[in-house]
Amino acid sequence: MKFLSFEIGGVETFGAATDRGVIDLGAKHGGLRDLRDAIRADRLGELIAEANDLDADHALADVELLPTIPNPEKIICIGVNYANRNAEYKDGTEAPKYPSVFMRSRESLVGHEQDILDPPESDQLDYEGEIVIVIGKEGRRISEADAHEYVAGLTVMNEGSLRDFLRHAKFNVTQGKNFAKSGSLGPWMVTPDELDPMGELQIITTVNGEERQNDTTANIIFPFRYLISYLSTFYHLKPGDIIATGTPNGAGARFDPPKYLRDGDVVEVEVPGIGKLSNRIVTESP
Repeated sequence: MKFLSFEIGGVETFGAATDRGVIDLGAKHGGLRDLRDAIRADRLGELIAEANDLDADHALADVELLPTIPNPEKIICIGVNYANRNAEYKDGTEAPKYPSVFMRSRESLVGHEQDILDPPESDQLDYEGEIVIVIGKEGRRISEADAHEYVAGLTVMNEGSLRDFLRHAKFNVTQGKNFAKSGSLGPWMVTPDELDPMGELQIITTVNGEERQNDTTANIIFPFRYLISYLSTFYHLKPGDIIATGTPNGAGARFDPPKYLRDGDVVEVEVPGIGKLSNRIVTESP
């Protein structure tokens, strides 16, 4: 099932995207405030069964999609997790021993077909297409063998980055990863009954129709099972937490000259089996 968060008539809610349209599950279940609440209440199985028998409430074109999980407690991001991307770095001859981990804020992400803002403080806004794990239940010290049991589903992120701000400090990238509305999350979350979250997945990023990134999870350094297990060593993972699992090579900074994003560009990140996340770049007023 495809679960999504959306706004219609000034009301934020959540539902299911089907071939018939969008089913407003939030309106039908007043005790569930949002998609994170539904995950936390362990209601997804029930909602999938219900949605299969319901008519649509809205056409997909009539709703404004929000970030898949608008209010995650944690947005955990993994850096340099594809073998080809690791090779781009000067010290990339050997795979890292442990993942690079950093955090994003909720305010740094918009939904599908919402505008990504290119801030006036930088001319180095870049794209990073990523597959995102949505955590389905809380856990600590999760074994790799059990990791799949903690996945509510998968979604897609454009993990937008301001390259010059990534280098402002010696050991962290927080500044360049947290400009308001500099990235996106969506269009929806696909649950494991429809797509194996531990299977091989492809990710493709295009800018104005030009392919920039194309790779598969067969080439990641730290598989999803390992990431969930490793992160749960120090994080208390909660339902609705999201893990962006890293981007392949082909980001704009790696071209000569670099191909940074500009006003009017359209970035699309597609993961077959999940969907396509599309956003237009708009110059932000000072």
